[in-house]
Amino acid sequence: MIYEPDLRGFTCGFRRGRRPHDELDALAVGIEKRKVNWILDADIRGFYDAIDHGWMLKFLEHRIADKRILRLIRKWLKAGVIERGEWSETVEGTPQGASASPLLSNVYLHYVFDLWAQRWRQHHAHGNVIFVRYADDIVCGFEHEADAQRFHADLQQRMEKFELSLHADKTRLIEFGRFAADNRARRGLGKPQTFAFLGFTHICGRSRKGLFQLKRKSRRDRMRAKLRAIKEELRRRMHEPILQQGQWLRRVVRGYLAYHAVPTNLASLSAFRQHVVDLWRRALQRRSQKAHITWRRIAVLANEFLPAPRILHPWPDARFAVIHPRWEPGA
Repeated sequence: MIYEPDLRGFTCGFRRGRRPHDELDALAVGIEKRKVNWILDADIRGFYDAIDHGWMLKFLEHRIADKRILRLIRKWLKAGVIERGEWSETVEGTPQGASASPLLSNVYLHYVFDLWAQRWRQHHAHGNVIFVRYADDIVCGFEHEADAQRFHADLQQRMEKFELSLHADKTRLIEFGRFAADNRARRGLGKPQTFAFLGFTHICGRSRKGLFQLKRKSRRDRMRAKLRAIKEELRRRMHEPILQQGQWLRRVVRGYLAYHAVPTNLASLSAFRQHVVDLWRRALQRRSQKAHITWRRIAVLANEFLPAPRILHPWPDARFAVIHPRWEPGA
């Protein structure tokens, strides 16, 4: 990919060798190790549907000189969509789910946000600033509230220039970081607000020693959605042999743990597994009016098929230090 050397280090989505947990680690390390007191959780309204074709082609022309490639991309952007058997032209946006959309979205935001944000940090910030971006999910951390407010206002103008806009209800500036709880308590306010990023709710917490600790828990809405999907699938598989049901559930739970088993999230993992066990018991009960699956019986099945909840990922600073050694340029 010719754009890989150009993309900034704080963007991770849809890049070879980069995972969502790399961005989660970078965010956690930035909040815990840098002077971050304010978080701007930015949400771009309908990003994939709002991408302007004219600006997209201008951005591509910076790196692609072959007119044939540009012509093919232009045709692909204007190919249209078929809904309910009817074709309609696309005058803006890129089709979500299409193979080229992730790459084009990264290119668009590379010029609209990444390069601009890096210059803003170098020339306009008075304190520490951190950025993390995964596709169109953007989180910015600031040392000073004034910097955060100015960046928020400038970011709105920047987005409007390129036919984008920030979602007014979902874009929030919150006090968050090592000193947020103490500062808010001193002013008679409640606990610091939380924010969500890549499936986790980020919380200002305390370690056993009473020190600041960034805690991450699985988003409740995402967990409920996953459990609803499992419930529907169990109904469809209701009359399958228990062995087949158990093997399927094992894959589901293992896949969930592979992503969500981060430090400080053990309680959410245990709750998820317990909900799955309860859903399985109810599905087995519905197989027959005479079925009577006791909790002891379902516990035996769960221990046989479902992985136990445990932390699989290392602490963010440990993995981040391995991936980004101190001797690397710009580390």
